[in-house]
Amino acid sequence: MRVVDIIAKKRDGVELANEEIGFVVEGYTKGEIPDYQMAALLMAIYLNKMSTQETVDLTMAMAASGDRFDLSQISGIKVDKHSTGGVGDKTTMIIAPIVASLGVPVAKMSGRGLGFTGGTVDKLESFPGIDLKPNMETFISNVNRIGASVIAQSGEIAPADKKIYALRDVIGTVGNISLIASSIMSKKIASGADKIVLDVKVGSGAFMQTLEDARVLAKAMTDIGNHLGIKTIALLTNMDEPLGNAIGNILEVKESIEVLSGEGPEDLIEMCVLLASYMVMLGRNSESYAEIEKEVRAQIRDGIALKKLKEMIEAQGGDASLVDHPEHFKVAGLTSDVVAEREGYIATMKTNDIGKAAMLLGAGREKKEDEIDPTAGIVMRRKIGDFVKVGETLATLHTNREDKRKEAMDIILDSVEIRQEKATKKPLVLDKIL
Repeated sequence: MRVVDIIAKKRDGVELANEEIGFVVEGYTKGEIPDYQMAALLMAIYLNKMSTQETVDLTMAMAASGDRFDLSQISGIKVDKHSTGGVGDKTTMIIAPIVASLGVPVAKMSGRGLGFTGGTVDKLESFPGIDLKPNMETFISNVNRIGASVIAQSGEIAPADKKIYALRDVIGTVGNISLIASSIMSKKIASGADKIVLDVKVGSGAFMQTLEDARVLAKAMTDIGNHLGIKTIALLTNMDEPLGNAIGNILEVKESIEVLSGEGPEDLIEMCVLLASYMVMLGRNSESYAEIEKEVRAQIRDGIALKKLKEMIEAQGGDASLVDHPEHFKVAGLTSDVVAEREGYIATMKTNDIGKAAMLLGAGREKKEDEIDPTAGIVMRRKIGDFVKVGETLATLHTNREDKRKEAMDIILDSVEIRQEKATKKPLVLDKIL
């Protein structure tokens, strides 16, 4: 096979064979195919799209490019959850102990964050002493013994995707649905899950800005999973405002503990109940959502899920006493309130900009080498639809960067639109692909 022939074939809109896709992915990963040829093929894919079969073949080729984790030694059906990302999205730390407490194992490999705040691994590092890189034997043992474990994703999972994504990013082909779907699903499949729940975010704080685009992406990802015999469902959820109130690593950990203690923001509680219920449904091969939802809420109400979180942290060497005493977490040296400059109802939020303000304060990474300040971030005090008076607090900033505080405050003020008429708030769940 010659790469130039494969490029020409896709340029002319002809479907590629599995062998051709595998040849290119393997060759590019090994460095045998140069960037300029891979870039030409990616642009041809971007312009002419891929069929479902091509997308599945690309996913499997990228999944096969590195380690494939065998979780067969873990008892039960392993259900994974993936979110396409958003501002204040901290659901993994809440739903993993809930789902595990209901007998469905959660063996999750999570990444670090690049952008507004840290990823799940960065958040869990808020617990001093925690080991997020145990060997596989310990990882599997913890899941079998406790029901859940969250560890740092290995650098050898789908290395082809990492290399291809870096090229896509600089040649303007990130936005192709097949390439996005195969990128996400290759890592999920390599991680060894039996079934997958996808949380596809939609709105001003999400990669997918419109419901129509999100539906197309969700359908592409569920088609890949189901085609491969991995039952996959997708929930399309609203990200027109931050999820919950906290944005920033320790702030989000503390809010997660609040939710597992039966408190916390209503939207975050409802999102976690929803995701956990669908994960348990898949893990039990059940269709009784209403009954499972009752069980999920009971695990929170009775403190069972919170206890499970403590067990997870302890099993990985972390200081679980912070679950009972979150006031002992480190705090930022500076706090500032951002106050409303006019009276009215909060109508819209530029959620991405709010996330950028949190990153400016130290909560996220602009480049992967950047260090995160775990104490930095923002706590939103108002949601869309709330009425505010002049001088009332919209948000509280937490930082150790005095030089960035004023800029972040200005961003928040510009991001929150206040009108005289009350806005119609979108529902939390916009659609489902089951």
